[in-house]
Amino acid sequence: MCKEKQREEMKKWLSGLAKDSYDQKSRKIHQALFSSAEWKKAQIVGVTVSRVPEVDTIPIIEQAWLEKKLVAVPKCHPKDKSMEFFLMKGFDELETVYFGLREPDPTRTIPCEKSTMDLILVPGLIFDKKGYRIGFGGGYYDRFLTDYNGTTVSLAFYEQVKEELEHETFDIPVSKIMTDETTYDCTVGE
Repeated sequence: MCKEKQREEMKKWLSGLAKDSYDQKSRKIHQALFSSAEWKKAQIVGVTVSRVPEVDTIPIIEQAWLEKKLVAVPKCHPKDKSMEFFLMKGFDELETVYFGLREPDPTRTIPCEKSTMDLILVPGLIFDKKGYRIGFGGGYYDRFLTDYNGTTVSLAFYEQVKEELEHETFDIPVSKIMTDETTYDCTVGE
């Protein structure tokens, strides 16, 4: 099945997820993340500001601030499909851009160098157990992660993880996928 068809089917499943189920599953994923070694070690966390039906990242950002971690949020540049991260200290430093996405306002935040981020939470729609993912179609993260040496984790609902996905040579797998049911260590078998 082609990526577009897989994207459509997953978006349809996600949009049918009841609010209470979405909240409960997100909380389980948050607990898995907060108790992980990756989270505990990280001082600077790269994370998108999610929109329903993605796993809720607002509590993750709030928890990071509570633990005195720095939060870096990406800003996408559609012209060249590039992305850069900015350190954010409050939700009032966000601006709403295309498709209702909330990204950092570069006039109110400071850039964060890729090499300083310990952990990047990589979004996606569908994942496989080897860490490959089908994202939302822009390819921003695959470009950004080419020379990133820190830890990458994706947060997903259990139903978003498949046995295996077709992937391209330029696709970059994440190190771990944390779901509401289990955590997949994607570095096993490399």
